Amino acid sequence: MADNLLTLSGVHTLIGPYHILQGVDLSVPEGGVTVLLGRNGAGKTTTLRTIIGLWTASQGEIRFDNHLITKLDTPEISRRGIAYVPEDMGIFTDLTVAENMMLAAASGPLDAKRLDWIKELFPPIGTFWGASAGTLSGGQKQMLSVARAIIEPRRLILVDEPTKGLAPAIIKAMTDALRELKETDTTILLVEQNFAMASTIGDTVAVMDDGRIIHSGAMSELVGDETLQEKLMGLSLEAHQ
Repeated sequence: MADNLLTLSGVHTLIGPYHILQGVDLSVPEGGVTVLLGRNGAGKTTTLRTIIGLWTASQGEIRFDNHLITKLDTPEISRRGIAYVPEDMGIFTDLTVAENMMLAAASGPLDAKRLDWIKELFPPIGTFWGASAGTLSGGQKQMLSVARAIIEPRRLILVDEPTKGLAPAIIKAMTDALRELKETDTTILLVEQNFAMASTIGDTVAVMDDGRIIHSGAMSELVGDETLQEKLMGLSLEAHQ
């Protein structure tokens, strides 16, 4: 079994008067895809934002590569090798695709070989290289958002609902790209509502409800147990094919 690259232990997050995360325990093994499932409002996005430092945990510990990162600010967490792809994509719509990518390359000029690889993963990046990012379709903007996160090698990518609202063909392209990224030994923590998609790419899975992890284990176990699916999420994989 792979060692855990990221662990959350008893993590609580308060946002104003709201107690969103209520003791989250989560382990993300290195080198695979961990999928975080749960209904809307369960705390999935807050978990990602707490890991990357956009929210600060009020209690508990977050460890990355066995180093405590709980109280670090977002730039320092990013420098340690973690990237975040938010649900709202976070791209600069007034800038070109090229400018978005250059801004994401914090260490200097774009690596030509890596950029060629990204353009193979996401052909629209090359096709619309000089175009304003605001003119891209929803699926193309999502590709740009992921491309920005991986323009430099990262040990861990946090991805929040990358297939939300996308057409089936774009979902397939996104799934294929994440699967190829996984083969580069990049660890992925993926929040995803599309259970059928998540089940094809996830190695491990955690299910959230009311700010806590209520189930964790192998994705194959959850996929093979329709009763467990319905108990945890009120759905079955077969109904979402």
